[in-house]
Amino acid sequence: MSPNGGIIFRIKKYAIHDGPGIRTTVFFKGCPLSCWWCHNPEGMRMAPEVCRPAENSEKQSEIIGKEMTVTAVMAAVEKDVIFYDDSGGGVTFSGGEPLMQPDFLFALLDACRQRDIHTVLDTSGYAPADTFRAALEKVDRVLFDLKLMDPATHKKFTGVSNERILANFQVAAQSGKVQARFPVIPGITDHLENIDRLAEMAASSGRIKRFDLLPYHRTATAKYQRLGLENRMNGSEPPTPEQMEIVKERIVRHGFTVHVGG
Repeated sequence: MSPNGGIIFRIKKYAIHDGPGIRTTVFFKGCPLSCWWCHNPEGMRMAPEVCRPAENSEKQSEIIGKEMTVTAVMAAVEKDVIFYDDSGGGVTFSGGEPLMQPDFLFALLDACRQRDIHTVLDTSGYAPADTFRAALEKVDRVLFDLKLMDPATHKKFTGVSNERILANFQVAAQSGKVQARFPVIPGITDHLENIDRLAEMAASSGRIKRFDLLPYHRTATAKYQRLGLENRMNGSEPPTPEQMEIVKERIVRHGFTVHVGG
């Protein structure tokens, strides 16, 4: 893929949970992880793919993902500059995993910087160390997902080891740019030992102040069906308010400000 172009599957306007202020979120296609609870399964595969209509639906099949140039993405972004200026917002690059298309991401980050547009990278942290460090230098803020501390459990539920992720997190934490995010998945990530270990690791840097809790939800169920993908969370229930409060209190103990949602 040319550094002047990449594959995007959505550009979301007026996003308010993907960083400070009102934002435009650009979703990159392709992800090295295969998290059981992924709520953007259309972002897993790199290539454009067919999304079929649900049963008894009058909608037509559609292609998810398209090649876009830096110029085309920036044209969409710049339409919302007035909202960024008024709210302290900007652009968030999400996915999928933006670091799977590093040259394209870097070109977009450079274009935003030239236009004085605030940038956020929403990432799993799974990328080569040099790629991650290069992104860290260019971006204003990082939303870093932390899921599981145990290596075997992490690989079981995401498909990859957490070694590279944790190493990149340590580097990012020292930058002062990180906002930690934790998906609360009942029976998988919400064990108290896992929560404590994650919070202790994040607290050890002394530079991370905020944790966002992302409760599991089932809004992606239809997407799995339409894409012909297995939904390994089928039948799972979202966490209750009581369960969320337990997780929140556990992380607050480590000195963090905790928000539910982005």
